[in-house]
Amino acid sequence: MAQILLLHSAYGLRPAVHAAAERLRAAGHQVHVPDLYDGKVFDTVEAGMAYREELGNDELLRRAVGAAAPLLATAGTRLVYAGFSLGGGLAQNLALADEHARGLLLLHGTSDLREDAATEIPVQLHVAEPDPFETEDWLNTWYLGMRRAGAEVEVHRYRGAGHLFTDPELPDYDAEAAETAWAASLDFLAELDESQS
Repeated sequence: MAQILLLHSAYGLRPAVHAAAERLRAAGHQVHVPDLYDGKVFDTVEAGMAYREELGNDELLRRAVGAAAPLLATAGTRLVYAGFSLGGGLAQNLALADEHARGLLLLHGTSDLREDAATEIPVQLHVAEPDPFETEDWLNTWYLGMRRAGAEVEVHRYRGAGHLFTDPELPDYDAEAAETAWAASLDFLAELDESQS
């Protein structure tokens, strides 16, 4: 069983995030889904991105750190950080700053890496191919950076799927890609349990 911090996308804490959390809980994991947007949810990526810009990256990261802090305060807790798109980028930043992180599960999003980044955690990324927010050149740079940092990286690409293909309420949704991604994600989490039990 993993303790998972699952962070939402720029759309906010949508029903799809809660559904994802329930899917992970049904597999035996404990999942925490903080609301980084103070209850605001958006129907378009443009509106969600505008609110993200209004808050600013530093404030969003501060909120994500605040969500992780009480979980990490429990003796022996080692988190798996996970997130959708924007939330994936935030999850990556948190995981790389936590020397005790168990793993990193990225759905649709990554983040920049510092030159001195260092980690040995397992990382799994699920991304559309092509993806306007995660271009081929960027993903190659990200992958090489994560490997250089010491991470064990596994990338799953979904040709023809939309950016947020796991959200059934969005035009990006691709049912086949979503089910494949969730199956691989659950296997990834199960392997984390086996390797660290």
